[in-house]
Amino acid sequence: MKRFIALLLIAALFACTPEEEETPVVRDAEIVSISFNGKTISENTVPTGVSEAVIYRFTFSKELDIRKFDSNNLIIMGVSSDLFDLSVEGRDLILASNHALPPYTSISINFYSGPNFGINLLYDYKFRFTTAYDSSDKFPRIPDDELFEKVQKAAFGYFWDYAHPDCGLARERLGSGDTVTSGGSGFGIMTIPVGIEHGWISREEGAQRMLKIVRFLLGSERFHGAWPHWLNGKTGKAIPFGAKDDGADLVETAFLIEGLLAVKHYFTGSNATETEIRSGIKTLWEGVEWTWFQRGGQNVLYWHWSPNYGWDMNMKIRSWNECLITYILAASSPTYPITKQVYDEGWKGTNTYNYKNPLFFVHYSYLGLDPRKLKDAYADHWEQLCRHVRTNYEYCVNSTAGYGYSSECWGLTASDYYDGYIASCPNKDTGTIAPTAALASFPYSPNESMAAMKYFYYVLGDHLWGLYGFYDAFALKYNWFANSYIAIDQGPIVVMMENYKTGLLWNCFMQDEDVQAGLIKLGFTWK
Repeated sequence: MKRFIALLLIAALFACTPEEEETPVVRDAEIVSISFNGKTISENTVPTGVSEAVIYRFTFSKELDIRKFDSNNLIIMGVSSDLFDLSVEGRDLILASNHALPPYTSISINFYSGPNFGINLLYDYKFRFTTAYDSSDKFPRIPDDELFEKVQKAAFGYFWDYAHPDCGLARERLGSGDTVTSGGSGFGIMTIPVGIEHGWISREEGAQRMLKIVRFLLGSERFHGAWPHWLNGKTGKAIPFGAKDDGADLVETAFLIEGLLAVKHYFTGSNATETEIRSGIKTLWEGVEWTWFQRGGQNVLYWHWSPNYGWDMNMKIRSWNECLITYILAASSPTYPITKQVYDEGWKGTNTYNYKNPLFFVHYSYLGLDPRKLKDAYADHWEQLCRHVRTNYEYCVNSTAGYGYSSECWGLTASDYYDGYIASCPNKDTGTIAPTAALASFPYSPNESMAAMKYFYYVLGDHLWGLYGFYDAFALKYNWFANSYIAIDQGPIVVMMENYKTGLLWNCFMQDEDVQAGLIKLGFTWK
C-alpha cells in the first residue's frame, strides 16, 4: 500500500494539466545587440541631441513573448511610459515613441533582471539618451550691437556690483564671501575704464573705486612684493590657495600688475584722486621683486614662494601657457628687472607652442599686451593666437563625440564642469563649453564669436543667462548648466570684447614706458 501511494506521488510530480502545459518554460537570456533609430550602438552609447522619433530595437538571446510582459521589470524614467509603445518580433523587443518627446530631457530605459517576456533576464541593463535642446529663441531678437553691449555690461556687473565692499577687489567666484582673487582682480580692474567709456558708471565713480583698491593693495600682505593667489577682502591677509600655496603667486601678481598698469594710463587726470591712483600704482609696481623668483639667480622664474615652505612647490614658469606676461613684466621692472637670458632660457626654453591647449592661453597675457603686431625671435604672436583659436574652433565643429558642439557652440578652456573644475581642450575634451572661451576670442575670431554669443543667448539663454551674464559653463550631453560665475572667466569677456571693438586696454597698457623698454630688451616689435 505504501509503495503504491509513493508511485502515485511520483506520477503526480510528472503529470501536467492542460493549463500547465501552456505555461512556457522560463529560459535564461540576455541582450545581445541594440540599435537606436536604425543604427547599431554599444551598450554604453548615450545618443544626444535626439530630435526625431525614437525607435530602440533590443535583440535578446531567446525568443520573447509579449503576453508575459511585466511592467515592474521595464521602467522608463524621465518621461511618462505612455509616450512609448512596445512590440515583439521573435527575439527582438521594439520600443518606439508615439508622441513628440520633450526637448532637452534625459530619458532612461531600465531593464531589471528576473522573469519578463517569458524569459529570465540574467542582468540589469540601463540605456539612456538625451533629446535635443529646444533650438527656438528664448528671448526676442535685438540688433547685434545691442546684444554685444548687453553681454559686456552684464559681465561688468560681476566686478562692479559684486566686488568685495571693503576693498573693491573681485571675489574669486559667486559665493566666495571675503575671499578675493589677485589675478581675477587684475582682470576686473581693467573693466572699470570700459564701464566709464560706455557710461555704465561715471568717471568719478570709477576713480573712487580704483582709489579704494589701490589703498587696500598698498596695505595688503605681500611676499617680496608679490601677492598671494587669494586675499581676505577685509583684512588684506593671505588666504592659502593650497596646502603649501600660502605665500607669493608670481603669475597672479603679473595679472594684477597688468591691470594696474593699464588703468594707470587711463586715469591721467590732474585731480587729487587720479594723481593718488597713479602714485599708488607706481609704488605697487616698483615693489615687486621679480628677481627674487629666479630662486638664487637661475635663468628661469618660479611660480610660488612661501614664508613657511620656501620653494617646496618647485614650479618653474615655462612656456607656452598663460604666463608670457609674467616674463614681460619681470623684464620691464624699473627696480628688479630680469635679463633677456632669463626669458630666452626660462620661458621659451625648448618648448614649442601647442595649438590644442585651452583658450585661456590666448587671453590672460593679452588683456593688456597688444598682440596685433607683436613679434619676437620666436613667434608672430598675432598669427599664433589666431591659429590657436581656429584650431579650437575647428576641433569643436568637426567633433564626432556627440557633445552638441557646432559652429555656434564652441570654445574649450578652463572652467567649472559637471564634475568639478578642469581645463578642457582638444587634448582633454570633457564635453564642456565655457562662454568665456569664444567671447574673449572676439579679436581673433569675430564672426565665429558673434555666432557663439547669439547661440548662447537666444537658444541656451533660458538656462545659461543670469544676473552677471552667461554662467560659467555648460555640457549639453550631460544635461548640465553651471550656476556659477568666476572672476578669471568674467574679466576676459569684458576686456577682450572691448579690445576688439576699440582697443581701449591695449592702448592704455602699451603706453607704459617701462613695458615698452622691457619689450625692446626682450627683442619684441609691436609697431
